[in-house]
This record gives sequence, C-alpha cells and structure tokens, in this order.
Amino acid sequence: MFKMSIDLETRSSADILKSGVYRYAEDRDFDVLLFGVSVDDGPVRVYDLASGDVIPDDILAALSDNNVMKWAYNASFERICLSVWLRRYYPQYFKSYCPDDDPASKYLDPVAWRCSMVLGYYNGLPGGLEKIGTVLGFEQQKLKEGKDLIRYFCCPCKPTKTNGGRTWNLPHHAPEKWQLFKQYNERDVLVEQQVQERLQKYPLPDFLWEEYALDQMINDRGIRIDRQMVAEAIRIDELSKTNLIDRMKKMTGL
Repeated sequence: MFKMSIDLETRSSADILKSGVYRYAEDRDFDVLLFGVSVDDGPVRVYDLASGDVIPDDILAALSDNNVMKWAYNASFERICLSVWLRRYYPQYFKSYCPDDDPASKYLDPVAWRCSMVLGYYNGLPGGLEKIGTVLGFEQQKLKEGKDLIRYFCCPCKPTKTNGGRTWNLPHHAPEKWQLFKQYNERDVLVEQQVQERLQKYPLPDFLWEEYALDQMINDRGIRIDRQMVAEAIRIDELSKTNLIDRMKKMTGL
C-alpha cells in the first residue's frame, strides 16, 4: 500500500464553524459514521461504521504509517478526526510524531498527508469540491443532497414526541436517506481522486508540502496564552463598554 484517498462523514454536538475541528473532534458525542477510502487508486469502499462495519487492520495501520500517503479534501479535518477516533477505539494503531508531553502528541503526523484543496488552490481553482468539479467539468460531480443529509445525520436533532424524544437521527430512522448518504460519501472520494488525476501534471513543489506540514504542526500545538491576562482583558472590555453606555445616557439625558 502506497496511497489512500479518504473522506469521512462524522457527527458531533460541537458546531465546527464556531469551534474549529479540534474542539469538534474532542466533543464527547463525536464519532465517525462513514469511512470512504480508495487504496492505491482502486475502487472506493465505504465502511458503514454507524451500522457495525469494521475497517480492516491493514487500513487502520496505514493511518499511522508515514510510508503511506493519505489524501483528502481539506485533509486537516480527516487527520484530526481520525487521530481522535483512533486514540478512542484503536489505540494500538495510533502513532504520533512527538513525545507524550507535547500537545501535538494527540495527532497523526501531517507529513504523511496531502490536501487536494491545497493542490487546487495552488493551481488557481476555487474552494469546495462542488465548485472544482464544475470548473474542471468532471463526469462525476459532488452530490448536491449532501448538505441536507449532513444536517440530518451529523448534527443533533431536537427531541419531539414525533421522533420519540431522540437527539440523533440514526441509519434505521431513515434507511433511504442513509443509503444516499453512503453514496454521497463514495462520490466525494471519487471527486477527490479526479482532482488528483486532473492536476497530476501540475504538482505542488515539495517545499510547499513541507510548509503545509509545518503549518499543521503549529496548529496541533496551539498557542500558549496567559489565562489570567485574557480574563482581565475581557473584564476591562466589559467595564469599558458599560462606562461608555453610562456616558452616552448622561449625554442624551436618558
């Protein structure tokens, strides 16, 4: 095995747009629902983890093997999510790239990951698989139903009498939607592969992949902050706004 193209469908109570991928993946409700993968550009296989499928040992081991290059669109999402997922369910297959006392010890080595989104940007293409597919005129496009399916299966739902008070929609609650969701996951891998194939003559230079890995390592470690200073800065901001409001009331006679 030399290469894997991966796409995940996941769930979490955290809003990724507000929290970012690290907080999203560390949420107690986080889990991987579907694992779509192509090994060495072979057929795409979707592992339905939510329904009990088990990923083969060789694929699990390859996730921590730096000799196997992992491709994904916006690869930082797949890398962080799989780091948390492996540590939680298959710690024997998890291997980090730094000592245990390093904050980055919780994550897979970014050196072994390639991002087709970065490759697209380098070649002047727009962000988003759907937009790239349209610009390049792919035969197989990203399924447009994906956003609705993600809202249905990947985000918490409001408990009601109609849905039996559940907080998550599961595969058996809407079998037809779930089958379409699996097709959506498979199609994303196929579109990602088309991006790689179409741009193979316009590769990213090695030094830029090194910069990409460095960028990911910086994100993995985060930034040290003085929590007390942050708390005081927030308090001063609140006091400043309160004083400003009081002055405005006096000036207007309210």
